[in-house]
Amino acid sequence: MSKFLEFRVDLDSFIKELNKRVEKNNKKVRKLLKIKDKTFANFVKPLELMDEYLEQFFTPLSHLNSVNNTSKTQKVYADSLPIITEYSTKLSQNLEIYKAYKEIQKSEKKSLNQEQKRVLELNILNFELSGAHLDKKTKARLQEINIKKSELSNNFSQNLLNSTNEYKYIITDEKDVEGIPPSDLLNAKFKEDGITKYKFTLQMPSYIAYMTYGKNEKIREELYRAYVTRAPQNALIIDELLSLRTEMSSLLGFDNYASYSLASKMAKDEKSVVDFLEKLITNSKTQAKKELKEIEKIAKKPLQSFDSAYYSELLKKEKYEIDEELYRPYFEQTRVVDGMFDFLNRLFGITFKKTDEKLWYKKAFSYDIYIDEKLKARLYLDLESRKGKQGGAWMNNFQTHCRDEKGDEQLASAVIVCNFPPSKNKNPSLLRHDDVVTLFHEMGHAIHHMLSNVNENEVSGVNGVEWDAVEFPSQFLENFAYEPHVLKLFASHHKTKEIISDEMIDKLVRSKNFLSALEMLRQLEFSIFDFKLHTKLYQGDDVQNLLDSIRKETALIKPPSYNKFQNGFSHIFAGGYAAGYYSYKWAEVLSADAFFRVVDEGIFNSNTAKKYLHVVLNGGGAKSMNTLFKELMGREPNPESLLRLNGIL
Repeated sequence: MSKFLEFRVDLDSFIKELNKRVEKNNKKVRKLLKIKDKTFANFVKPLELMDEYLEQFFTPLSHLNSVNNTSKTQKVYADSLPIITEYSTKLSQNLEIYKAYKEIQKSEKKSLNQEQKRVLELNILNFELSGAHLDKKTKARLQEINIKKSELSNNFSQNLLNSTNEYKYIITDEKDVEGIPPSDLLNAKFKEDGITKYKFTLQMPSYIAYMTYGKNEKIREELYRAYVTRAPQNALIIDELLSLRTEMSSLLGFDNYASYSLASKMAKDEKSVVDFLEKLITNSKTQAKKELKEIEKIAKKPLQSFDSAYYSELLKKEKYEIDEELYRPYFEQTRVVDGMFDFLNRLFGITFKKTDEKLWYKKAFSYDIYIDEKLKARLYLDLESRKGKQGGAWMNNFQTHCRDEKGDEQLASAVIVCNFPPSKNKNPSLLRHDDVVTLFHEMGHAIHHMLSNVNENEVSGVNGVEWDAVEFPSQFLENFAYEPHVLKLFASHHKTKEIISDEMIDKLVRSKNFLSALEMLRQLEFSIFDFKLHTKLYQGDDVQNLLDSIRKETALIKPPSYNKFQNGFSHIFAGGYAAGYYSYKWAEVLSADAFFRVVDEGIFNSNTAKKYLHVVLNGGGAKSMNTLFKELMGREPNPESLLRLNGIL
């Protein structure tokens, strides 16, 4: 029998089975609460595992709704949200469980190990952040808010996906597709009534292709306008979500949602976050202005938002003699994946073996992971874009490493989803180097989850890791996608098998920080907008006005008035990054600092890399990342490493 669960969903019976499991869990809670002498072993452990198993049942549905979205998955997923939210909210507000946890924390203080202490510490904090200690009326309102929030977030995401899928721009004039890379052109090409036409959409590979290489300015503007005006109905959802978050944080005793969000993060307070972001803006602005002048010099005109990618690419070619299209034949998807596996084997001793498991899509694959010839975890990959699949890239955890009540080991599993150019018959999926970086990034998340040695599932893998530290392992790994020794493991021409030349690598490395200050300002704009948006209640035009005021400091190219970026900001309105988008930069300080030490030690011979495996990857969330980082580096993180990584000094 396999140690891993099958990724299967019966849509017809899902809601019935979900209700049955929820009721069974509720009965178990009542039974556990009747135990007279509660201990970690007889009370906390069963509750931990109960939630782990429910999550394992629910994850395949949420995954399927993201990668094979249909009207049926939409309905089943939408119907399941109120059930799962009501259940989890009631559980997180159960005063009896909260009191039991506090009693166990006190009575077993000396006998509990570090993992168990962390489970109790985080649970008690989460109970307090869920209002377990509040009166019945307040708890009932918090439950209503949580259910509504989950529905709104799902609607936000679905509106964005529908809007992306519905749009297409058809080109019939061959002049308008001059300069578009052959592989992108092949994906866009079709025949209708005997006429060759080209279809461009808002799905990432297609949209990026025209915005970067398309010569027709009017078409670029049309595509850009369609992209930044997607899902206008999300404006009302934003208002309602912000209102609910404000009310929720107030009911829980916080001044605002940002303050509530920070209660479970590494950053100490609002001022620490704002000061951190504003200092980075100050440090980046002078260089960003120089970068913009360089682009405008080659454009011979003031830039519009829909021009930036096109003229940036021209400047990149001129400045570094680098044509991204010449690199894509060296980054064939399968070779990149295999090369990344080889790199991880050399760095951490991980071995990947492909399975013959049948999955949700013909181009999705799974791999068993071994360390020292011992089976450790399973990885699922779904890497190509297609209709009905949400854009972007992400990692989802499925099973979590832990031991059950009998002491038997459960192995971990995780899935990586990307949206790379699709392979077609004799046309392989050729990646941009940015895609390679994305794959390494998501793999960093995946191994953080899968290589955990922690035995308590609630603090194993990515569970229990502070939100502003969770990007540390992903960013750490993505940095290696620029290292010459790593690139030579997989960058070979898919036709000639010629390994990428030192000259090409040198150009790629030199171009790494091309326009990095402008990109830094862009990310800081998102971060500070998100954070300030949650420091008080913004509604209607106030949301846009806030964004516009921030853009005066961060956007050196003024976006057109029709740009409604916020309506597509799914990270904070349909994901877990509300008042936490700054986490990307916060964690990047940690990742850059650790990365430079590994490189300085020679990468494959690095003692810090070995230590990173044992301290960070094996350690999961059993200790605060502040503690783990100090164990790894022997000191506090150095913020200068972030600027060094981005070439801003």
